[in-house]
Amino acid sequence: MEVGLVSNRFSQVDKDNKNVMCVLYDRVIHQHEREEDDIGVSLQGGPTQGTMGKDPRKPRGKMSSYAYFVQTCRAEHKKKHPEASVNFAEFSKKCSERWKPMSPKEKGKFEDMAKQDKVRYEREMKNYIPPNGQKKKRFKDPNAPKRPPSAFFIFCADFRAKIKSEHPGLSIGDTAKKLGVMWNSSAAEEKKPYEKKAATLKEKYDKDIASYRTNGRVDTASSAAADDEEDDDEEDDDEDDDE
Repeated sequence: MEVGLVSNRFSQVDKDNKNVMCVLYDRVIHQHEREEDDIGVSLQGGPTQGTMGKDPRKPRGKMSSYAYFVQTCRAEHKKKHPEASVNFAEFSKKCSERWKPMSPKEKGKFEDMAKQDKVRYEREMKNYIPPNGQKKKRFKDPNAPKRPPSAFFIFCADFRAKIKSEHPGLSIGDTAKKLGVMWNSSAAEEKKPYEKKAATLKEKYDKDIASYRTNGRVDTASSAAADDEEDDDEEDDDEDDDE
């Protein structure tokens, strides 16, 4: 099959299935490279991939819940039709059609598998030492405090749904532009509640990050107190609006 035709077909596949195709392709290539490494030469007669920059010791990448679902569908299909070849484009389309209407409970099994694989990947990557000249990927601690949103982002959260309802076909980029225009044209008094809330969240974040850096965790008592203060501020704002 010509490269151009493959590229055209790949461009028509939705994002979820592209991710799955890449994961499965990477696994096939990884397995193929390991087999070549066993004999020390590639099928093309040159040095193996393991000796050309790709570290065979690097942990396998983590899989998404949807990728696990597709893998399960593939295993079921292979069990029922062991001799049949699979048209991956059609197969992935059918998988997508099955996945979308599934309930959260039905997807839960695959999400749990993805979470376990993420833990496995992060554990293996912590012990992984990359070859000289390569940087080790920095991991974000899921328990670390999240950076607070700016006043503009809080404003966007309030008005994004309104923009979408007024302009259903608007792209993400165009929606952001409209929100930017709205924000820039807002009076200082209209921006004040968002700036006040952003300042409160920033103060809470500073306390949480200080606690996290000192103790390795967030002080839940002080964090809860800060949340209560934030709720009180919002109630005060609502009362002001009513007046």
